[in-house]
Amino acid sequence: MALRINDIAPDFEADTTEGPIRFHDWIGDGYAVLFSHPKDFTPVCTTELGLMAGLAPDFAKRNAKIIGISVDPVESHHKWKTDIQVATGQSVGYPMIGDTDLTVAKLYDMLPASIEGTSEGRTPADNATVRTVFIIGPDKRIKLSLTYPMTTGRNFDEILRALDSIQLTAKHQVATPANWKQGEDVIVTAAVSDEDATQRFGSFERVLPYLRTTKQPG
Repeated sequence: MALRINDIAPDFEADTTEGPIRFHDWIGDGYAVLFSHPKDFTPVCTTELGLMAGLAPDFAKRNAKIIGISVDPVESHHKWKTDIQVATGQSVGYPMIGDTDLTVAKLYDMLPASIEGTSEGRTPADNATVRTVFIIGPDKRIKLSLTYPMTTGRNFDEILRALDSIQLTAKHQVATPANWKQGEDVIVTAAVSDEDATQRFGSFERVLPYLRTTKQPG
């Protein structure tokens, strides 16, 4: 069954480049970004893993841990990390999950549960759908999932932007409009009355009967 927004993110135990983990315990009381790859030593993914290494402090500021997964053994991941540093100048310090038996890929509906066997002998094309980013909240529920084709490198600035929105809207009864960025006006949700909006936000602008905007809450 497909995973949807607000579903509980499947828990699992796995070996990683930073040692064994139980996923929900590893997440702890913050957010997590799980991003997946179809195979080690693939060109687009090499650039992505390096970029994420450089962005690690930005995610940490948002109380978000990052973790990669590739359908290959942990030993292969360690070798790949050398290539990533050569190509991008970044050292991967976050964990990378080994998924040789395809368990996590199947749990997260990135590969059909009916697939048998291990990662051995499988090509990137066989695993092409293992290209999803998941943002998972402190409640262990999926807040976002975004899947890219193998030929299109992911925009992790967008993942950061979406994480900012998710965290802001979880704290305040607001939503964020298209292309919203930190510091820009937000939308007052329908659950908030005009009177309550004034009390909460000080003022708001009625753009349409169903669309009210206000300054981003602090």
